[in-house]
Amino acid sequence: MKQRFILLSGIYSAFILACVVQKPLFLAVYGGRVGAGSADWWRVVWHGLPLDSSVAGYLTALPALLLIFSIWRTGRWLRTSLRVCFSLAAFILVSTFVVNIALYGYWGFPLDTTPLFYFFSSPRDALASVSVWAALGGIAAILFGTILLCVVLSSLLPQSWQPVRHRWRATFLLLLLAAALFISIRGGVTVSTMNTGRAYFSEKPVLNHAAVNPVLSLLESLSKEADFASQYRFLEPDEADRLFGELTAEVTQADSARLPLTVERPDIYLVVLESFSSHLMATLGGKADVAVCLDSIAADGLLFTNFYANSFRTDRGLVAVLSGYPAQPTTSVMKYPRKTQGLPSIARALRAAGYRAHYYYGGDADFTNMRSYLVSSGFQRIVSDHDFPLSARLSKWGVPDHLLFERLKEDLAVESRRAEPTFTVVQTSSSHEPFDVPYHRLRDMRLNAFAYTDSVVGGFVRTLRGQAARWARSLVVLVPDHLGAYPEHIDNLSPERYRIPLLLTGGALDAHGRNATYGSQTDIAATLLAALGLPHADFAFSKNLLDTSAPHYAFFTVPDAFGMVTAENTVVYDNKAACVRLDSGAAPGRNLPYGKALLQKLYDDLAHR
Repeated sequence: MKQRFILLSGIYSAFILACVVQKPLFLAVYGGRVGAGSADWWRVVWHGLPLDSSVAGYLTALPALLLIFSIWRTGRWLRTSLRVCFSLAAFILVSTFVVNIALYGYWGFPLDTTPLFYFFSSPRDALASVSVWAALGGIAAILFGTILLCVVLSSLLPQSWQPVRHRWRATFLLLLLAAALFISIRGGVTVSTMNTGRAYFSEKPVLNHAAVNPVLSLLESLSKEADFASQYRFLEPDEADRLFGELTAEVTQADSARLPLTVERPDIYLVVLESFSSHLMATLGGKADVAVCLDSIAADGLLFTNFYANSFRTDRGLVAVLSGYPAQPTTSVMKYPRKTQGLPSIARALRAAGYRAHYYYGGDADFTNMRSYLVSSGFQRIVSDHDFPLSARLSKWGVPDHLLFERLKEDLAVESRRAEPTFTVVQTSSSHEPFDVPYHRLRDMRLNAFAYTDSVVGGFVRTLRGQAARWARSLVVLVPDHLGAYPEHIDNLSPERYRIPLLLTGGALDAHGRNATYGSQTDIAATLLAALGLPHADFAFSKNLLDTSAPHYAFFTVPDAFGMVTAENTVVYDNKAACVRLDSGAAPGRNLPYGKALLQKLYDDLAHR
């Protein structure tokens, strides 16, 4: 038993070491692009270690099963089988490392299925630009690395196999060890599973890409590969271009189309409210006595009453809010770090104008590749559950909202007033199942959780109001990520499923009342940037809500359907059934071709990123 335990541990450690060694080799080639210092090298290794552990878990799984089987039947087959496993694993590791280093200079992102796509589409063309010497050098590097790793792994094998006395006990213990490999593969026991985004830590993409394990990057790409360019081909390309052009018509940049501000560069606080909806606000005809603070804020703030979420999940909603990029019916662009790194972002646009960008979230920032998206978007500091003591992580989703906002208040208190303004995003999480909140005002658990988060947000706004100088330069934007949990049984194809509030307040805002313009989360980007007099042409799917010359509509998607809402027409189209599920209003059928064009152009854009 001890012999097999030591061997299995040694195999796992050897695979981790092989993965770690690749990182300094990568930086030796590409680290000069960003002037990587010794501290950066260590950070690359540290942040990439979870991914390396996951890959090592995959590669150790088969040897673990062979060793368990050998408890009951040993022989020459075991040594031969393990060596075959070592050879195969070594070849996979070394070849992906070499190919990743060789291609990164051309592609600029970690290894994924793109090279495979080009190779299998046309091997001759794919290899046309590769010199004979480069090909021979790559092959030699792969052979040398594979042989070297095989020798190291084979040296761990014992000269002879010791018999196992207590077979059942030994089997049980090795099974437990194999189960621990699964935890390593998964990346822990939290709600997030292992993904390449966990390695992202720097504003310099090269350092993030150095930390990413190319084997895991390739596996992730294979599991999510989709031919976006062939999906949702409703219209001829020219017709789709024409209709999409009408939806994104040239708009005015006049001062009258800007959100009125009393400060040229206010501090912006964007609060993303988990699962909130218009149905929780009495101000919008929803349930009374729940979001009482939001109702109070709406009384003297600016409330958009015909506003919609772009989808039904947080990862979709965040990209819509922060990048002005519509949600997709059957996928989430956040799962593709290579694509999200090219998306426009409010944070990046504001940083170019002199802002600092911070992100606060009480949950796991690695969930659904969120961290890689946030880092690529330009956020300089990301505060998440790991920045709090273990005793503060009191719920399934991490840190309760009141502790998250307390951390923000503490940071604001100790932070001296700098010349540059700040863009701070706060993502709440407590108004989510299982609704275990430290607050007891309403009997219904769901409604009580919403009331709790509402009270926390209300307290934060009151704190800002209590500091006259800070309030005078503050613009607060409150918007949900999507509707969830209440009402409980609302149809996914009902437009009411996506109706949410957009509420603005703050001493820097010189406006109040209600605005009935139709819009959705994607429009926040253009509206904010226009208010600051900043360009927003990169946000092709975003419209300034205050520009009366722009076409205004709300667009949302859900698997596998889309909806478009305007003052004249509401349409919901089922893509799989190829039929209209809802068509109402004074102009029936008007929005259907526009919705098809928008979705088709969205997937065109997604395919080319």
